[in-house]
Amino acid sequence: MEKQFSDLPESRQQQLMAFDRLLTIMDELREQCPWDRKQTMDSLRHLTIEETYELSDAILNNDLPEIQKELGDVLLHIVFYAKIGSEKTEGKAYNFDIKDVLHGICDKLVARHPHIYGDFVADTEEAVKQNWEKLKLKEGNKSVLSGVPASLPALVKAMRIQEKARGVGFDWDEKLQVWAKVEEELHEFKENFNIESADVIDQKEAEGEFGDLLFSLVNYSRFVDINPETALERTNKKFISRFQYLEEASKTDGKSLADMTLEEMDIYWNRAKALGV
Repeated sequence: MEKQFSDLPESRQQQLMAFDRLLTIMDELREQCPWDRKQTMDSLRHLTIEETYELSDAILNNDLPEIQKELGDVLLHIVFYAKIGSEKTEGKAYNFDIKDVLHGICDKLVARHPHIYGDFVADTEEAVKQNWEKLKLKEGNKSVLSGVPASLPALVKAMRIQEKARGVGFDWDEKLQVWAKVEEELHEFKENFNIESADVIDQKEAEGEFGDLLFSLVNYSRFVDINPETALERTNKKFISRFQYLEEASKTDGKSLADMTLEEMDIYWNRAKALGV
């Protein structure tokens, strides 16, 4: 039996009313705003990707007000897609609205959590993950890896591929084994492409070996609970911050980067590190 609105706690009523307000505004904008009327799922796609990255930046910066703002932007896009999905147009064989989206994810969550809504026993996170992948195969997935989006950035994709393979037991047992693989791949790369040699290398082969090395490093990161995407992005941000300090500080001293030696630049770089930049 479904709950009545009046029976819900006041905080939940307020949440539902806020969501209703967003749905109402979306209806009005789709009908009255020239820009909103013109949008399609295809035209929104790149904007959605941009909003997702902005949310990611806010999370990395631990900026809670910005996270709240970016979550709103992402939620708007979800509501927008559902609004477009509900519109009946010529030649459109399938329609759905936000109700269908919400029931769909609710049904999936219930089905994927039999240890909560059924009689399956899963006392650890690992057991939950393994059963999750088995359930997806039962639902019709042809491969454990079929759920990895083809358009994911390569570093994130490597992580997801490895996580999904682990979900069905295809993984190393100990982190020492994984680190041995990292060293093996590094040795192979150095053996085949001697860093001290000026010889022209086979770029395709080198790319393949370097990819193997990166994949093994991503593998090791899982065993020490490091998210490689987050780690690399934090290093990117650190480099940007220090390089911008180098630019600003040297300019204040009347110097131009184009005229400075690497040793001179290193003085400012090390100063930035000492200042915690």
